[in-house]
Amino acid sequence: MSLHVIVGAGATGSAAARLLADAGEKVRLITRRGSGPAHPRIERVAADATNTTRLVELASGADVLFNCAMPPYDQWPALFPSLAAALLAAAERTGTDYVMLGNTYGYGPVDGPATDDLPMAPTSEKGRVRAQMWHDARAAHDAGRVRVTEVRANDYLGTGAYSPFTLMVGAQVLAGVPVSYPGDLDAPHSWSYTGDVARTLIAAARHDESWGRAWHVPSTSEVAVRELAGRLAEAAGVPTPRLQRMTLRELQDIGRTDTVMAEFPEMLYLYDRPNILDASSAVKTLGVTSTPLDDVLAEMAAEHARSTR
Repeated sequence: MSLHVIVGAGATGSAAARLLADAGEKVRLITRRGSGPAHPRIERVAADATNTTRLVELASGADVLFNCAMPPYDQWPALFPSLAAALLAAAERTGTDYVMLGNTYGYGPVDGPATDDLPMAPTSEKGRVRAQMWHDARAAHDAGRVRVTEVRANDYLGTGAYSPFTLMVGAQVLAGVPVSYPGDLDAPHSWSYTGDVARTLIAAARHDESWGRAWHVPSTSEVAVRELAGRLAEAAGVPTPRLQRMTLRELQDIGRTDTVMAEFPEMLYLYDRPNILDASSAVKTLGVTSTPLDDVLAEMAAEHARSTR
């Protein structure tokens, strides 16, 4: 039985842990509080993932170390570098393969579908953080110190997903209140289902050709926010949503009292135009495919129904 160590028990880390455990693998899931799904093959450990010495202890003997951790969105520049450095160092010292969960922030604005071989060209502070994490890991890989790959997702959908859509649209649609969204409501957009992200992480960890490069998660859909909101409402049996576009000034006003919302203005280039991921490499090489959008929305609707009983 192989040992897989996962740092971070958010929607994706938890989904990956369950998939591996259900497949008969042993999983060690590390969070600050020892949280995560209950499963006989999942060992939940409370630990500080910035403590390299402790991480080395926990990752020793593992086949793969997955980095699914994410500091609070408004604290990336302060907290992400030390976290990433500790994980990379632990992978190097233990000889464990290292799989990173990433996103597309490092590319900066892209015209046309984004391919997984694009160079890092960040224009935002959070993008520079993500780009540096990849540069450091890739340098360690190129030097022969560790095998590294990164799986990059776009905005998340699914149970427990955390994204601008779930925060600013999905929750409001399910509550039956008007939606104000700081982006183009009719621009095509790639959406990543958390379960598909988890499957892509595991597929990358198992494939000999995955190392030293990045992969995009196949999108569950590329529909625009307006259509996605309407289909979520239909799946949940709630009224058709009323949507309007939030102005930059309105977003900035909200950000004066909400530190997370204050982070969104620099990322608006992802939402005010088409934002499409080309995941053909992952489909062809890793053999991963996407979950149908209707299944994802049914899952989100069911979660909402359970929470309102």
